Amino acid sequence: MTINTKVMGGKPCIRGIRITVGTVTGLLASGETIGKVLELYPSLEWADICAALAYATIAPDR
Repeated sequence: MTINTKVMGGKPCIRGIRITVGTVTGLLASGETIGKVLELYPSLEWADICAALAYATIAPDR
């Protein structure tokens, strides 16, 4: 995860790309499958989803 106050309002992003952890976890929480998230965001990899979920468990307030 990367956090840059000048990118996406300082929200944690995946590998420096403009996809936030919140976007990924929000989609999964709303019922989307990992496969669908990967389809919606082709620049993501399976490991990115795992990293986003891991990050969300240690920093739930972000």
